[in-house]
Amino acid sequence: MSAVTRKTRQPGWWYPYIFVAGFGVVLAVNGTLAYFATSTFTGISTIDAYEKGRLYNQNLALAKAQAELGWQVETKLVPASTADGHKVEIRISYRDRDGKAVDGLQVIAGMVRPTTTGYDHDVALSALGNGVYGGIFALPLAGVWDMEAAALGEGVAYQHAQRFVIP
Repeated sequence: MSAVTRKTRQPGWWYPYIFVAGFGVVLAVNGTLAYFATSTFTGISTIDAYEKGRLYNQNLALAKAQAELGWQVETKLVPASTADGHKVEIRISYRDRDGKAVDGLQVIAGMVRPTTTGYDHDVALSALGNGVYGGIFALPLAGVWDMEAAALGEGVAYQHAQRFVIP
């Protein structure tokens, strides 16, 4: 009988497989990252970003001019939910640098729903006298709202914003 010769593997025979497996892991991770990078958030969070960026210096100048007015603006928002719907009472008081009431303004409040599109709308605030503008307004949904108020008068403009929650 002849002796069966048994071939033994040399030490380190599996090293090339480690190398191939390492590259396989790297390719799998890179493929996963590439998939999520191209199939999720586009990165565009501002509509007309170029135009807004172009007007940035103009907006800074307007903000500086508004600060130089020295107006004291006090906003009071009273949200309420009742059986007839969701409402908010808005009262905005405009005072000049010396504390005198600023009358004769046209005040528009943009009601913006930051979490859902399709519910944004503008409301005109009535003059209530003594530099106070406001009213009671119905809102279509409860939750978080942003109010962006703009007051326009002869040769002056003032903007401010406030967030509130309708229960």
